[in-house]
Amino acid sequence: MGCGVTKSNQFHKNSGKAVTSIKAAILIQRWYRQYVARTEMRRKYTWHIFQSIEYSGEQAQIKLYNFLGYLMDNFTPTSNERNLISHIFRDNDVCRDTEWERFFCYKKIEVPEIYSGPHLTFPLTVEQAVGLVEAFRNKKQLHSRYVLQLLLETLKQIRMLPNINRISTCQSKEITICGDLHGQLEDLLLIFYKNDMPSMEKPYVFNGDFVDRGSDSIEILLILFSFLLVYPSEVHLNRGNHEDHIVNLRYGFTKEVLTKYKMHGKRILKLLQEIFSWLPLATVIDQKVLVLHGGISDTTDLSVLARVDRHSYVSALRPPKKRNQSSATSSIDIDMEGDILSHIKLTQRRTSLTYPKPLARDIFQNRSLQDFSGLIKGNMVDDVEIHRKRPSISIQGIIKPENETTQAASSESVNSENVNDEWKQILDLLWSDPMNQNGCVPNEVRGGGCYWGPDVTEDFLNRHNLQLIIRSHECKQDGYEFCHNRKVLTLFSASNYYDVGSNRGAYVKLGPDLVPYLIQYQASSMIRELTVRQSVGRTERSALKVLREQLFAHKSDLACAFKMVDRKNTGYVNVHNWASAVESVMHLGLPWRMLRYQLVTSKTSDGMINYHEWFNDLAIKGTNTDHINQSLLETLYRHRSTLETIFRIVDTDNSGFITMEDFRQTWKLLSVYLKMEITDDAISDLAVTIDRNQDGSIDIDEFMEAFRLTDKKSRLERGRSMFMGTATDLTKLEGDLNI
Repeated sequence: MGCGVTKSNQFHKNSGKAVTSIKAAILIQRWYRQYVARTEMRRKYTWHIFQSIEYSGEQAQIKLYNFLGYLMDNFTPTSNERNLISHIFRDNDVCRDTEWERFFCYKKIEVPEIYSGPHLTFPLTVEQAVGLVEAFRNKKQLHSRYVLQLLLETLKQIRMLPNINRISTCQSKEITICGDLHGQLEDLLLIFYKNDMPSMEKPYVFNGDFVDRGSDSIEILLILFSFLLVYPSEVHLNRGNHEDHIVNLRYGFTKEVLTKYKMHGKRILKLLQEIFSWLPLATVIDQKVLVLHGGISDTTDLSVLARVDRHSYVSALRPPKKRNQSSATSSIDIDMEGDILSHIKLTQRRTSLTYPKPLARDIFQNRSLQDFSGLIKGNMVDDVEIHRKRPSISIQGIIKPENETTQAASSESVNSENVNDEWKQILDLLWSDPMNQNGCVPNEVRGGGCYWGPDVTEDFLNRHNLQLIIRSHECKQDGYEFCHNRKVLTLFSASNYYDVGSNRGAYVKLGPDLVPYLIQYQASSMIRELTVRQSVGRTERSALKVLREQLFAHKSDLACAFKMVDRKNTGYVNVHNWASAVESVMHLGLPWRMLRYQLVTSKTSDGMINYHEWFNDLAIKGTNTDHINQSLLETLYRHRSTLETIFRIVDTDNSGFITMEDFRQTWKLLSVYLKMEITDDAISDLAVTIDRNQDGSIDIDEFMEAFRLTDKKSRLERGRSMFMGTATDLTKLEGDLNI
């Protein structure tokens, strides 16, 4: 009996331990799920902060270019403002071959004996291409003579290529496709390490965006071009939206080249501009897989893209203007004709310098390039109509009868429409993104291209007898992402794009079966040493630094929003009102109530937020700006990247310096663009603050560095600008009880 009682007690005791263990396991499981959910939530809002910054920067760049283009079309040709910016539009002109040969002659450039970098001879060999990779791995620089020579040979090669390359796996080959590299040499070196360098047995397709943001863009181009010359049938390059000299002004490639090649940088950039315009637009593999950089729209037609004059689109941000000369016309005759046409246009345009036409400035807000093209088209029609009503015009001694002039105008109108249609096709191809919903709508987040849905993909694939679209253009956390029933694959090869640990890179291999085999990687050795928590925390801190700067840049708008809910003007708001006010200004769809712990340090015991103290926490540290007009200072921070882009445009000799007068003109351009009044006194105070040695010129880099809020450049520093507001599902997560 006693033995039975003992066994019973032991049983109950063991049962109690089992129940306790189960409860403990449930608690651990619940805690772990909450931990994973919180970590994922942090990853998502960090990602959204970075992506909003990236896309708003692109949108601001396109708006600025639209605005400058409008000024070029509507300001009088002799105005100072027009002269400041006209050269970036002249860059769109196509030079004659004789001019290129004379301008880019490298033979007189001597290579000094102390030069320790790689030496190139042409035709290029495999050993030299591999040696170039090793030299760049060891941080050596290629001499400018060899750079120009390599670029000229590349130009000769790519001019022979079609708009759409058509290649085959040939039953045995695997073709490797890489997405955006964005100047991150470490990623390209890792791809070559894991997958081998290009060869007869290892063909590659590089899908655009080789440059900008990263620090080694020119090295990546030189490596890719060298392998293209060695293996012209195995290496294929598609154009991306960053292979554009206007985009390069904002995102760092222009500055990188001018810094590394001070003496011949301008010639290198001009030659690269020509090469970019000749890059093929897409690649088709085995007649079934289309590889292009951005995407498609409901009007994309490969037969149209196959026959466009791609070289005319030096910048894809603006349709090319028709040249008014025959191929036999000498440069002197062209200059004379340009002077006559300028005089004609001068009689047509008697507009104010400050307000070109009574211009509604909101046409530049939240508008895509397609929207703006209507304005351009309208202006073209007006010009044709004016031209039709004018008497005959004498150019180069040839008098055209009035009816002939009318016929020419009618023909030019038709040609303009065709050019506009072709331009939109190229714009969509380089700038578009997929969406989950059916349909096709303008991509107002980026400002160019469109969003296209699964139905558009299905229709496009059926019309062209294709089965898969591989595109890049968007950073993905895993380096890739399938959508539209796995018929669209987004591929991104720049790991740690926003910051160390923010994302993986990936490339894809296609064999004869055309089944994608994806390889992921992370280039930085640092990330391999961090735990998941440390990695997320590091990326989150970087994103929050950038977000604080954006909040400071919207200080005035935030103050107005807080006063709307703080009726008694106490200087305090509760957490709910704080979050609502911030969202009403920033339009980012972020979980602000959760973010308050990272963004707000000054709170009272009852949970109220002192927004005046919060503004002080966001304020600039370590810079003497007390005497600078605060409205001007806030404008500077909000539109910092736009201002720097204008500086780079105004710096026509690429010296890194601009005169005090050009500095004032730059701010006047910005004031017209932003539809705000900036006084000369405020601009002078700002200039005096920067011109410390009082030499009458402004160092652009010094100016931009003097007004940096964060203590470290983020990878998106060059692309940072105003937030334009994007929709997101993250707000739904904020109220989710599971999170």
